[in-house]
Amino acid sequence: MRSEGGLLNNAVKMFDALSKDDLTHEALQLFSQIKDKGHMPDVVAHTAVMEAYFNAGTGHSKKALKVFMRMLASGVVPNAYTYSVLITGLAADAKLVDAKKYVLEMMAKGMLPNAHTYAAVFEAYTRENKVDEAKELLQQMKARGFVPDENAVRDALRDKRGQVFRTVIGILFDKI
Repeated sequence: MRSEGGLLNNAVKMFDALSKDDLTHEALQLFSQIKDKGHMPDVVAHTAVMEAYFNAGTGHSKKALKVFMRMLASGVVPNAYTYSVLITGLAADAKLVDAKKYVLEMMAKGMLPNAHTYAAVFEAYTRENKVDEAKELLQQMKARGFVPDENAVRDALRDKRGQVFRTVIGILFDKI
């Protein structure tokens, strides 16, 4: 078990390195080989491929969404990390309709987004000047039991300051 865990960790590191060097195709080949040999759970492989597309920069969200859809079609169940990768990537690419859809889907399956995930979504709404839509999403999330954590959000947004930071805090904690 230990060697398999080591293999998985090293494979993920190699995959990330290839993706960051804009060698996504090579990274996908690597994961395909590892997955075919049965050394990687399907949810991990699919999530890693999605993450690689999002890490490749804006404009790759369609490819990441296709991977997510293929994962679902093949019967693989996404976990909380899969949803976080998907939602954060979509928010970064200003795909707010999709980000909202998957936040609510995640919560419907009994998983709550972490502070980095929901802060990314509300930051994207703020950057797109869609404060009213952000407030609407927050109300839908609260209706499902969501309670934002101010300290965790401040930590998630620690590199952000100015109007975006103030607006996100204002939306989440009714300070507008």
